[in-house]
Amino acid sequence: MTKQTQAKYIRSTFWRYSLPAITAMLVNGLYQVVDGIFIGKVIGYSGLAAINMAWPIIFFLVGFGIMVGIGAGSLLSIHQGESEIAQDSNAKSNYSAKLLMTSLYVMIALGLVSSFSLSLAGEFLLELQSGTAEGIILAKAYLDWFSIAGTLSIFAAALPLLIRNDNSPMIATGLMGFGALLNILLDYVFIDYLNLGLAGAAIATLIAQFIVCVLGLIYFFSHYSTKPFQLEKKTKNTHLVFDFSLAKKVIALGASSLIIYVYTSVMVGLHNTLFMEYGNALTVGAYAIVGYLMVIYYFVAEGIADGSQPPISYFFGAKRQGDIQALVVLSMKVTLLAGLGWTLLLNFFPNELIQLFNHEDEALAQATIHGIQLHLFALALDGFIMLASIYFTSVNQPGKALSIALGNMFIQLPFLYLLPKFFGLDGVWLAMPVSNIVLFLIVAPMLFLDLKQTQDIFQKSAFIR
Repeated sequence: MTKQTQAKYIRSTFWRYSLPAITAMLVNGLYQVVDGIFIGKVIGYSGLAAINMAWPIIFFLVGFGIMVGIGAGSLLSIHQGESEIAQDSNAKSNYSAKLLMTSLYVMIALGLVSSFSLSLAGEFLLELQSGTAEGIILAKAYLDWFSIAGTLSIFAAALPLLIRNDNSPMIATGLMGFGALLNILLDYVFIDYLNLGLAGAAIATLIAQFIVCVLGLIYFFSHYSTKPFQLEKKTKNTHLVFDFSLAKKVIALGASSLIIYVYTSVMVGLHNTLFMEYGNALTVGAYAIVGYLMVIYYFVAEGIADGSQPPISYFFGAKRQGDIQALVVLSMKVTLLAGLGWTLLLNFFPNELIQLFNHEDEALAQATIHGIQLHLFALALDGFIMLASIYFTSVNQPGKALSIALGNMFIQLPFLYLLPKFFGLDGVWLAMPVSNIVLFLIVAPMLFLDLKQTQDIFQKSAFIR
């Protein structure tokens, strides 16, 4: 394959997986963003502050689903790449079915534990964020519904990722898009028309997620699946048996993705607490809007990273290091350019974007603009760090992926402690971008060194054969 042919192949592979993944993440992100738009317009900054206290807790549910989806998806793609060499289609089919069932069992178990934990500790977790009495009441109205049906959030996050790794990225995108559009319609009905506030937002989200889960499960029994999961008539179906060793691999490989969500959860919770200490509920409302604007880029960056995962894992299984390097470089370029572009847009047109969440509150608008300027200037580096973590997951190095995810959290903690003491409220805003710069200086050499070392290993392996 010539360099020109390889470049064309890598570009087409990248966009084939990344475009649907980016679209899916953006559309799926409407669950969160649209809730904020309706709540900001109908309730105001007190509602935004309340839902921003609830989201750090909900992130755990989404994180469990992403963990299973990424972990199982990576294993499936690596196995497909290895099967290309071994040319054993029966082994591939059996493995896929067993992996799917084991993943479903893991999701059910995590959902039951999460719902039980939420019902016991939900209010306590809200109080830890120093919310006002009104804010805790509003946030608890939202959380109570997830303590009943939190399993749906886990399934709704994982199933599209599994479908995407089953070589159906467009179906995965369509499924997530349908769920998001349904959520918008239901938000209008429950929040605006029926005036159910944050409880209405939760009901709308869970109904949409339930339908996504049903359609996602139907997919695996349909002819659209490349390896249709069909129940055999035998009494003992090995595909239905829980495989503990597979479950451990899924969790280990997806753990870094979970930690990214745990990191987000902890950081949002800490920021909420510090903004209440150095500011007030209006500041938390401004932080909520900044968060909504920030996650729009996160969805793009996560879509690029998630879209890169299946081909990288496949190339790794097939020992095609040149293709891995070309795909990673292309992913980095697009991630950084998207981050820089969104940062410029936020700084040049802040009022136009803020008014989506704000109902003519000038103080809230000014606080949000100040937050954008201080909190989001290094946003593109966050996307690079996310891509690096997914890369190590894709090439079956869960330890390195986990170390990046944990580093993202622990590097930021000292800045959150020290900067507010010197700069007050501005120090809270600055903690994240400063820590992103420090972590980038660590992760970038780590990624490039691994790419070089893996190339050397594959070359020696090919020479020995």
